[in-house]
Amino acid sequence: MDVIATAGHVDHGKSALVRALTGMEPDRWAEERRRGLTIDLGFAWTTLPSGRRLAVVDVPGHERFVGNMLAGVGSVPAALVVVAADDGWSAQTAEHVAVLDALGVRHALLAVTKSDLADPAPVLADVRERLAATSMGEVPGVAVSSVTGAGVPELTAALERLLAELPAPDAAAPVRLWIDRAFTITGAGTVVTGTLAAGTVAAGDRFVLGDREVGVRGVQSLGEPVDRAPATARVAVNLRGVAVEDLSRGDALLTPGAYRLTDVVDVTLDAAPEDQLPAEPVVHVGSATVGARLRPLDGAALRLRLTRPLPLRIGDRLLLRDPGARRVLGADVRDVDPPELRRRGAARQRGADLVAQPGGDAGAAADLARRRIVRAADFAAMGWPVPVGATQQGTWLLAPGLADELGARVPDVVARYRRLRPLEPGPPAEVVRRALDLPDADLVAGLVREPLLLREGRVVDGSADLPPAVQKAVDEIRARLVLDPFAAPEAPDLVAAGLGVRELAAAVRSGQLVKVGEGVFLTPEVEGVARNRLATIAQPFTLSQARQAWGTSRRVAVPLMEWLDARGVTERLPDNSRRLR
Repeated sequence: MDVIATAGHVDHGKSALVRALTGMEPDRWAEERRRGLTIDLGFAWTTLPSGRRLAVVDVPGHERFVGNMLAGVGSVPAALVVVAADDGWSAQTAEHVAVLDALGVRHALLAVTKSDLADPAPVLADVRERLAATSMGEVPGVAVSSVTGAGVPELTAALERLLAELPAPDAAAPVRLWIDRAFTITGAGTVVTGTLAAGTVAAGDRFVLGDREVGVRGVQSLGEPVDRAPATARVAVNLRGVAVEDLSRGDALLTPGAYRLTDVVDVTLDAAPEDQLPAEPVVHVGSATVGARLRPLDGAALRLRLTRPLPLRIGDRLLLRDPGARRVLGADVRDVDPPELRRRGAARQRGADLVAQPGGDAGAAADLARRRIVRAADFAAMGWPVPVGATQQGTWLLAPGLADELGARVPDVVARYRRLRPLEPGPPAEVVRRALDLPDADLVAGLVREPLLLREGRVVDGSADLPPAVQKAVDEIRARLVLDPFAAPEAPDLVAAGLGVRELAAAVRSGQLVKVGEGVFLTPEVEGVARNRLATIAQPFTLSQARQAWGTSRRVAVPLMEWLDARGVTERLPDNSRRLR
């Protein structure tokens, strides 16, 4: 399906032209038909000779309803500019064209209506010349009469050519459906409509709507139920989980996690303004209209504080309108999570950075370099691609080269920590996180390089030894245990060797000793030796028989047996005997 919106001065025949093209009445309200004046958005559709399905959004032309007009054209890729042959270029023609230009619309068709009342040639030439100076460029024009039908076939053919030139929408993209109508249908419930510019909507989908999640009960397109509707399309979506009273024009159905709501955005105008900008412009995007406070940064760069958050992405096109001066300006969103401006001169520098910031992968790399570390989902929701060279660590994204830079600093953090605490194997991951100013301790694992390793929540040096005095005492204990693996030294012997609680804990962390019970320390090899000796006696066996096989005291045998039970070497039976597993 293709979607196009009308634009033009009041009473220039937009709605009549839509009726002539589609055979449908676009004015939805009885008051509109009674007064012959389009007040709100109208919708109609038809099938063109080629088989293309075309939906038309008919917008009001009166200056009092320009807000409604903007809600209709905000998501539409092409425009049908309508000018009457007997009136020519008029006030609202100029305002509507200024809106299309500010929105950056590049695909348009000119229809000079009421050609049965006046010669259309002068108006065709004049309007095409004016349009050539806008984003629409050289626009084809057709003279038409909705009364006599003259020119309607030619207009239809011109529409076919225009639509064939439109870029293909991305049906796999995340959905952001700006709502332009919300109503209830008996037996169905809440229904919203909008122009789907990208993505696909299907029955059973789940979307975010404000602060809640809603489900799609059903989808209609051009008045017919469909299983799924890919962009570009006019869609009516039957929702569950929300009442119509909680909805308004300008709300949006969003793919969960794909967009972030923001009320502060940095934007750039197409050019630096020649005169003073309004301090509180009205901002239009999609079908949404919000107030804002404007802060000039530098040149064409501005910061906008919106009166309510909107789901915006980098690259979105906004329209700033000064209702008093009837002036509109187009602006490109450059940052949806901008930095605070605290230092003197920060605003000017920020503006210069925004103007110089490239788009695409280069822009993503520059923005990620400024942020250094950001959640990957948040970066994507901002509208950036993952730049080449970026490092993905869990849910986080690191700027190109940053992981190596931070990894090179980890050894110094470990060395400094061990100088202060020589009996500890290394700093906890949280200590490293703070030292490197990381947002999450989970990032530490990806920054550890050999010979360092992350073990039991600490960054340790696998090649590091205990302090010399402690290592000497441990070596002496280990030498005695080589001769008798079960002769755990008594507490006085440990104290005499200079091995207190902290020193023994360090020896255990280093893997040179194991603590099998309170005050009972042996070598790690004791597990194999104990098992081998137990294998030589009848199964099952008692604790006394095990003690005799090991040749040790109850002080050692009791905790050692429980230690072996816990490690799955032995199994305790109901009668308190054991057997090897």
